[in-house]
Amino acid sequence: MIALIGLVKIELPGATVRLCDGGFVTFDGEVYRSADPVFGVIGSISPLTDGVGEEIPALEMVLLPAGDSAPAQLSQPGFQRSVVRFWVGEYDQDTGQLIGVPDLLFHGQIDVTTLRVGRAVRELAMTIVSTAERMFMRNEGNSLSPRWHKSVWPGEQGHDNAIGLTVPVSWGVESRPVASPSAGGSSGGSRLSDMQRLR
Repeated sequence: MIALIGLVKIELPGATVRLCDGGFVTFDGEVYRSADPVFGVIGSISPLTDGVGEEIPALEMVLLPAGDSAPAQLSQPGFQRSVVRFWVGEYDQDTGQLIGVPDLLFHGQIDVTTLRVGRAVRELAMTIVSTAERMFMRNEGNSLSPRWHKSVWPGEQGHDNAIGLTVPVSWGVESRPVASPSAGGSSGGSRLSDMQRLR
């Protein structure tokens, strides 16, 4: 008899977690088991949501960790951006062998891990996003700063003297008088002063 099986591979900095939704199976030379000694079993996997606009595809997977797993083992800042992959495949229930090659359903990365602990509750929630998230990362600080400029063009000093280019605006006090470039009258200066107050 042929049945479906789900496989999950989580590549963390210190370990690789390979889980399946029941029993054990060998895929690509690696054994996937229904339980991990530290991270436990799969509790639930939310449906994959499509991203719209600046959102990206994401899902949440909840693991039910082993009772003796330390919190520091389960949730660390270093887990962010660890690769997570999901497959679905067919296997023969009599032999326990996969039939063909499982289909890769989702290739993502961990965004956030949250350890939830309460009365009769101990679960690790992982928010997993598409690797397309990298396209939304902003390189803030990459504008006209000498440090960033030299990271691209080492030794180039073109931005070293590019300072003091903004017009100073005093907040909460009267603007300082500005001389008018026009030859006759002071109306130009007062208009310029009014414009500075509006900034």
